[in-house]
Amino acid sequence: MRSIYFMRLPVTKRLGKQAMKVFTAPTMFKPALMIGLLGLSTANMYAQAAKSPANATINNPTASLQLISLNTDEIATEDDTNNLSDVADMLESADQVDDSIDSVADESALTDDTNEIDVSIPPEVAQVSLNAISPETLKTFVAVVDLVRREYVDAVNDEELFNNALSGMLTNLDSHAEFLDAEAYENLRAFTEGDVGDVGIKVNYQPTDGYWVITEVIDASPADKKGIAVGDYLHQVGDFKLDEDKESNDIEQLLTGIAGTQVDVVTSKAGRRKHTTTLQRNNSHPQTVEASLMDGIAVIKLPAFQNNSREKLLEGLIDLDAPITGILLDMRDNPGGVLTSAVSVASLFMSDTDVVQVKGRQSDTRTLSTQGLAILESLPVVVLQNRYSASAAEVLASSLQAQKRATIVGEVSYGKGSVQSVIPLNDEQAVKLTVANYMTASGNKIDGIGVEPDMTLSGSESTWEQQALALLKTKALDSGIRFVRKPAKEDKAMAGNKVQ
Repeated sequence: MRSIYFMRLPVTKRLGKQAMKVFTAPTMFKPALMIGLLGLSTANMYAQAAKSPANATINNPTASLQLISLNTDEIATEDDTNNLSDVADMLESADQVDDSIDSVADESALTDDTNEIDVSIPPEVAQVSLNAISPETLKTFVAVVDLVRREYVDAVNDEELFNNALSGMLTNLDSHAEFLDAEAYENLRAFTEGDVGDVGIKVNYQPTDGYWVITEVIDASPADKKGIAVGDYLHQVGDFKLDEDKESNDIEQLLTGIAGTQVDVVTSKAGRRKHTTTLQRNNSHPQTVEASLMDGIAVIKLPAFQNNSREKLLEGLIDLDAPITGILLDMRDNPGGVLTSAVSVASLFMSDTDVVQVKGRQSDTRTLSTQGLAILESLPVVVLQNRYSASAAEVLASSLQAQKRATIVGEVSYGKGSVQSVIPLNDEQAVKLTVANYMTASGNKIDGIGVEPDMTLSGSESTWEQQALALLKTKALDSGIRFVRKPAKEDKAMAGNKVQ
């Protein structure tokens, strides 16, 4: 890939021949064994995490990028972004294997063909030091399994039955914990490269019926596979009961989240009883960082935080091919994502600045700070958020706000303050578990509170971008910064031959 450089120049003038400074843009951080993610999804809009294989390689589209600024002396910088992966140290306890637990389960208690139930404790379980478990608890569990196998109206696959038991155990810890099967695990791993998913349905409110009605079900989508059909009523998504006061965008955001996560929906056939179905957001669609230019101001729409968000943001500025006097960072509906990605993006705007505090159960509080040169430090910034901006989006907004580096506009963000990690059980299954809480760099709580905007925007949300631009124009620079691609060496040589 070609390297890049940026030039500061008056908005109305073309680039002249001037002295340049050269420094290497920080490359993408190395994937840690455990990567903390933050994210909002489902009704409870929760955060995710992903664990990268030790031998995984991530293609860095800007590994060879350079940035060159005019009117300054030459300064060399080091790539410090690898330090961001140190957040994995805080989560190292999640990687530890309990050697006292046998990896092969004893199924003898569930294979008795007689009506008599074997309630003896399997030796493997008896050796586990769990303290809270009792023979009576095991007896009850085995009895329920046996009852379902013998008496439930439909035949139940044992593997599905036990997967459901695992899911129930985890989801009752909190709304963020999940058991991930092969498909969900793969989708969640894919998220770090850019995927957000939904369950494959669309709904409209029908005033005559007084219900939200499913108007479209995508073929082979999670909803389709679970038997949800056009015409069904949608009563609830997660903990959110639906009524006429909700808007279509609200429903869409509740059903959408990080690919591979799950959400419970309550539906019914007209005139029949309600039914709860757990759906995984496996109908994924890649996310892109969009950049546009409005009167010299770069409007960057950042839909989620993936490993390459920082590089994609820079590439968007390059592709504008024009001087920039300010940046409007639109993080509406951003569900969060990779924590270190949010810190990496913050590093574009601030130098040597604390961004977020992370506290795990078995570790001291860790403070993550910006790394490397703040390339965009001189540009004024306005951040646009809404009630669906969560987790990593709140981390970035709160840090920019605390340092008075940006003006936050819109409405109060969601308020998501916990970190989940995905811990693989094998190559195809994993557990997503809450392993830490996070707060602002100054120690203020975000969970259940959100980030208060500096300016609350009124009217339809469709007008918010124009309101934010009007505010940013009062802060815009008189001269801009232009990002362009530096010609490759072979292009330079050809140009030199032509001149000669």
